[in-house]
Amino acid sequence: MNTKSKIALVTGGSRGLGKNAALKIAQKGLDVIITYKSSREEADAVVNEIKALGQNAIAYQLDTRDVKSFDAFVKNITDHLQTETGHSNIDFLINNAGTALYAPITETTEEQLDDIVDVHFKGVFFLTQKMLPFINDGGGIINISSGLARFALPGSSVYGSMKAGVEMLTKYMAKELGPRKIKANVIAPGAIETDFGGGRTRDDQNVNSMISSITALGRAGLPDDIGGVVAFLCTEDAGWITGQRIEASGGMFL
Repeated sequence: MNTKSKIALVTGGSRGLGKNAALKIAQKGLDVIITYKSSREEADAVVNEIKALGQNAIAYQLDTRDVKSFDAFVKNITDHLQTETGHSNIDFLINNAGTALYAPITETTEEQLDDIVDVHFKGVFFLTQKMLPFINDGGGIINISSGLARFALPGSSVYGSMKAGVEMLTKYMAKELGPRKIKANVIAPGAIETDFGGGRTRDDQNVNSMISSITALGRAGLPDDIGGVVAFLCTEDAGWITGQRIEASGGMFL
């Protein structure tokens, strides 16, 4: 890591929106730490892409539903930073890692609900808590929500509700961390063409056409539509933005 570059940590940065955000952040001149859940190969490929942009990068395995692993994870990255840069801190935490659940209320199991709570709320809450001593004053937290926290589509009751919880949590983060000049904002993507949720938006033409038909800009989203917004919030130009929900959906259900 470069002692002069700011540093961002992107969970779930090995694929999809997280990968795009990590690359766009690197293009802004930041060094990047990414996490991956299972594919070291995918993560290493992203690290190499970031290095090709002239920034430093490293990947760590992390399951954001496993809160008990967070202490060891934080120690690993802070020890690495201390060795490489002489300090243990990062500047931006991007809570991006997530999984999908498509199930009607009548069929959702307790195990499914618990899993979504652990990944999308409990994991976000406690990873942020564990990282707060190592986020520089004046830095930022960026949480990823969903358009499904604003509008309802059948089958997304648990996922959408957890994202709504994250949106409120972000306001509390902004309020409580304001004295440290740490900004906290939440980005709510619309439907994006990635492998998320089995790639439904990308691969199912009926789903893609439906999304296009209810979106003001007339198409489903792409990773490039989101990563740049995340990267913007990691710049000085966004220094006066905090406690805000920024929806990047192309105008779904206006």
